[in-house]
Amino acid sequence: MLTRRLFVACAALLAVSSGVGPSLMSPAHAQSADPGASAFIQKLGNDAIGTFSNKSLPKEQALQQFRALLHKGFDVPYIGRWVLGRYWNQATEAQQAEYQKLFEQLIVGTYAERFLEYSGETFKIAGSQPEGETDTMVTTQIVRPSGPPVNVNWRVRKKDADYKIIDVVVENVSMGVTQRQEFASVVQQNGGKIDGLIQALRQKVGKAG
Repeated sequence: MLTRRLFVACAALLAVSSGVGPSLMSPAHAQSADPGASAFIQKLGNDAIGTFSNKSLPKEQALQQFRALLHKGFDVPYIGRWVLGRYWNQATEAQQAEYQKLFEQLIVGTYAERFLEYSGETFKIAGSQPEGETDTMVTTQIVRPSGPPVNVNWRVRKKDADYKIIDVVVENVSMGVTQRQEFASVVQQNGGKIDGLIQALRQKVGKAG
């Protein structure tokens, strides 16, 4: 369910290194961009490259560090709620809890093996611009050992003194919006019931485990 584009974007960052909606690429406001957002992306990348280039780490330890980096860099609970859309409020507390758990497990289980296959990707920060009062869009270019570079924008939200990634825009395609559409399609195919999505996520997590 998580798209190939999302894997490319997140792997590029993690191997080198919602109030969110269709307006993610809205024009920049007059205020200047927060330099802390770019520094956050840069540091996350530096921390990640130190993890994934260390081939002496046992697999389980690497997976633990991957999960820590995921939560350090991405607002996973927020993203999980937003991509579920209006169905979040229709779900019971038990369904919400299981969905969030499965959502995280899906990300970790599906992509951890690939993230651990660090293959020399690097990235450079090309600039940043403000997005609303609390967000900054950090523009980067992923440079791959083979193939053309990939343009990736990271929407970073500041809350108090912390920064979190809340969306990834790969070649002008919002991963948050794409994931939201995919989840909505699964729910609709199951009569509008979130149980159908949860069951699909269980199967996905089981296959990835």
